[in-house]
Amino acid sequence: MISIKSAREIELMVIAGKIVFETHQHLKKLIKPGISLVELDSEAERFILSKGAKPSFKGYDGFPNATCISVNEEVVHGIPSNRKLKLGDIVSIDIGADYKGYHGDSAWTYAVGNIDDEKKYLLEHTKKALYEGIKQVKPGNRIGDIGYAVENYANNHNLGIVRELCGHGVGNKLHEDPDVPNYGNKHTGPILKEGMVIAIEPMLNLGSDDIVIEDNDWTITTLDQRPSAHFEHTVLVTKDGYRILTGE
Repeated sequence: MISIKSAREIELMVIAGKIVFETHQHLKKLIKPGISLVELDSEAERFILSKGAKPSFKGYDGFPNATCISVNEEVVHGIPSNRKLKLGDIVSIDIGADYKGYHGDSAWTYAVGNIDDEKKYLLEHTKKALYEGIKQVKPGNRIGDIGYAVENYANNHNLGIVRELCGHGVGNKLHEDPDVPNYGNKHTGPILKEGMVIAIEPMLNLGSDDIVIEDNDWTITTLDQRPSAHFEHTVLVTKDGYRILTGE
């Protein structure tokens, strides 16, 4: 069932989203060659706790860490380890914060120093695909309009679309109805209504659409080992459009 948030719930989600955004801004300054993934994860957890929130992901279905950190060909759900970032890597950091029982959720892919032109292209156009999807958010539009916009943009830029994973509703649960796929047909799917909150999160690849799950049962990588990027915002449907809750 798709929930419509009350004014009080939205107020809490605005705070949760702000904490997620601030955590990203904090970590962004630390991303450089030589830092380990577990160092970034520990710093994210410390920062979220300092804001009076809890990491949404820690313990979620048994996930062991505060953040998902995925490098290069890893699409999502990377488990932070002692692996150190190298010059030329790209790193996707997915952060959730639980503030008084309500969640914010956002992922961003960052360059580690100078990256090659292919990776720059991937990051630029995955981020733009996210905003193409967000532009479709307003009362009366449908979930399919979002997916169509993302898919159309990705296809026009020859990027692979991860279809097995999707965005989702957000509220007092990290993942709620409805699913928000990164593909679809216009004028199909659930109708967007004022007070709905959804996470839109394109996961696009430099190569094919195909993915595999690694032996840890969490980390998802591209089958062809080509780089992947992930950009996500939590978005509120407003009376006349949308409001991004996890920063700009």
